[in-house]
Amino acid sequence: MKNYTKSIIILVCMLVNALVNAQDFQGVATYKTSMKMDFKMDSVAINQGVDKEMQEKLNAMLQKQFQKEYKLTFTASESMYKQEEKLAAPTPNAGGMQIMVMGDSESALLYKNTKEKRYANEQEILGKKFLVKDKLKETDWKLEKETKFIGQYQCFKATRTTEVERIESVSFNDSKSEKPETTKETITITAWYTPEVPVNAGPAMYWGLPGLILEVNDGSQTIVCSKIVMNPKDKIAIKEPTKGKEVTEAKFEEIMRKKSKEMMERYRGNGRDDGNEIRIEIGG
Repeated sequence: MKNYTKSIIILVCMLVNALVNAQDFQGVATYKTSMKMDFKMDSVAINQGVDKEMQEKLNAMLQKQFQKEYKLTFTASESMYKQEEKLAAPTPNAGGMQIMVMGDSESALLYKNTKEKRYANEQEILGKKFLVKDKLKETDWKLEKETKFIGQYQCFKATRTTEVERIESVSFNDSKSEKPETTKETITITAWYTPEVPVNAGPAMYWGLPGLILEVNDGSQTIVCSKIVMNPKDKIAIKEPTKGKEVTEAKFEEIMRKKSKEMMERYRGNGRDDGNEIRIEIGG
């Protein structure tokens, strides 16, 4: 009986220690992103001399534009996701084509609080700062049996379906269409999470699984973790961003559409009307 009581006491002590350690649980995860692109030119572009070779160059440019590195700093309930800064590269250009990604700034900060189910996203568009504050959307993940290793971590598969709006448009100087074409489609998102890092955080807006999300694929974009540092020597201090005009997610999307339209109109008004330049704008 004494041995049984002693075993219970030891087990209780272990659980208490685990809970205490969870409160101080910290880490930094590095992620790399890539985008699968298959941009198709319409008949107008083809008539202006955009051949198959130029389309391939464009797809290569787009893929390179979305190859980036991010750091996710996390604790038990909070996280900060930020793009790693690097030397500014020239605007991708090939054969008179230019690429611009709206809402894709190195200065952007994405703070998530999974305990309070809210987020704050500090963004900059055309030199103006916005602070998008809203609730984290509930995620209806389906936990699968399939497993794999990412680095040294055993990961489990999870999937969910969602409807997304894709924005991909070609704008010509004499174009009559003033807004980008959008298409809605239902996609399956596949995530790989590891219970070995017991936080329900993840890259970008992904969260809500019983372990850190190390990889996500939505059919076009892939985000994969390349490195994790657990409980670094320097204690992590996550500060919620506060700069910028505060708006909701819906309001920010409306502003993005408006700014994109203004940019297109301003571009057409610059006198660039030689019919040889194509600008591609993709909502970030």
